[in-house]
Amino acid sequence: MTEITSDFRSGIVALIGPPNAGKSTLLNQIIGEKVAIVSPKPQTTRNQITGILTREDVQIVFLDTPGIHQRKGKLNSFLLKSAWDGLASADVIVFLLDGHLYLQKPQLMERELVPLAERLKKVRNPLFIAVNKVDRVKDKKLLLPLSARLNELMPDVEIFFISARNGDGVQELLAKIIPVLPYGPPLYPEDQISTLPLRFMAAEIIREKLFLSLHKELPYNLAVQVEHWEETETLVKIMATIYVSRSSHKPIVIGHRGQLLKKVGQEARVEIEEIVGKKVYLELWVKIKPKWTENTSFLFSLGLG
Repeated sequence: MTEITSDFRSGIVALIGPPNAGKSTLLNQIIGEKVAIVSPKPQTTRNQITGILTREDVQIVFLDTPGIHQRKGKLNSFLLKSAWDGLASADVIVFLLDGHLYLQKPQLMERELVPLAERLKKVRNPLFIAVNKVDRVKDKKLLLPLSARLNELMPDVEIFFISARNGDGVQELLAKIIPVLPYGPPLYPEDQISTLPLRFMAAEIIREKLFLSLHKELPYNLAVQVEHWEETETLVKIMATIYVSRSSHKPIVIGHRGQLLKKVGQEARVEIEEIVGKKVYLELWVKIKPKWTENTSFLFSLGLG
């Protein structure tokens, strides 16, 4: 049991940035366990995912927000609202960027960073910039122009070069975050690493396996809901529905003779068993729900918005 003293700090840190910058990977790296799903595809995170880091002198609640983007549509507007809402409750903001990507596509950097920087400059919370994926940059001198441009856009904001994948620079970033958090008792029990319900985490794990198994735009037209959860001392029975927006998508998700759906179910079951600590029976169904990405009530039922 951690002894709480008067110099104990606790607060909320929002991770914000463009899609695929590595926010979920950074969250998992900091917590030391997987609390957010990860895939190489941008815009994997749809909800505000929380991860809780507790040490002897501090508790930090991290918000992994959806990537900031400029796509149209109801679903995307919900994702944007979720991302910006994360700032309202945050004590500290970490602006995460994909440094490797911007070295390859400097024009994309200008298009994405300038409007984001303008909006973030209006925020009064302590702010740090974390340039991620520097492990993919062999010649670190190439990062100097990027650092200079960031200093132009956001003067006086401290910049960290990190690798969320292998942890380089992450502890240095944490060391700067902790002193600017407010003093106060822990917000959650010290052994809790997330605020997410197990049903939600199970649905997210299933969605991650679909993201990794499918290609092109199809994963973005998928939603997963856990319809039934029955738990005994030794077994958890889960029935989940995978919603697709078009009839042509259903056979793709199921796969030839059901092989893809079976593969997704097997991979998800193993990971869900790890978080629930017991055997899992997982049953997956695929249903067609036309235009679900524009259905406000359905989006709310997914926990968005």
